[in-house]
Amino acid sequence: MTSPFAWRAGGCHCGGVRFEAALPAHVQAQNCNCSMCGKTGFVHIIVPESRFRITKGAERLSEYTFNTGVAKHLFCAECGVKSFYRPRSNPDGWSVNARCLDDVEGLTIEIEDFDGRNWEANAHGLAHLSKEHA
Repeated sequence: MTSPFAWRAGGCHCGGVRFEAALPAHVQAQNCNCSMCGKTGFVHIIVPESRFRITKGAERLSEYTFNTGVAKHLFCAECGVKSFYRPRSNPDGWSVNARCLDDVEGLTIEIEDFDGRNWEANAHGLAHLSKEHA
């Protein structure tokens, strides 16, 4: 049986940090307006732990946390790009920046707005995204 997911590569600007995420042909992504995402332009594709892997440069990652300290914002120490991170809404998964994927050919990305400024009221709507689905 063939997997409904394809591994897609991505990384930071300088190429020092690389990752792969197994994504279906159609993904939902979130454009969040919280203080962090609004400033960095991060477009979230949240995946389960099993569908994410760092392939290069884990030792180059710097971590930033704030507020509750649950989210682990990871940046390339060289170029400063945040290609992925461990989100507070899905600490059992990863959030990949759609803008950091190398190639989106054959991938349909449906971007929906997410009201992260009112995170406490809305975060429950993301919890299912890091769960295993066929």
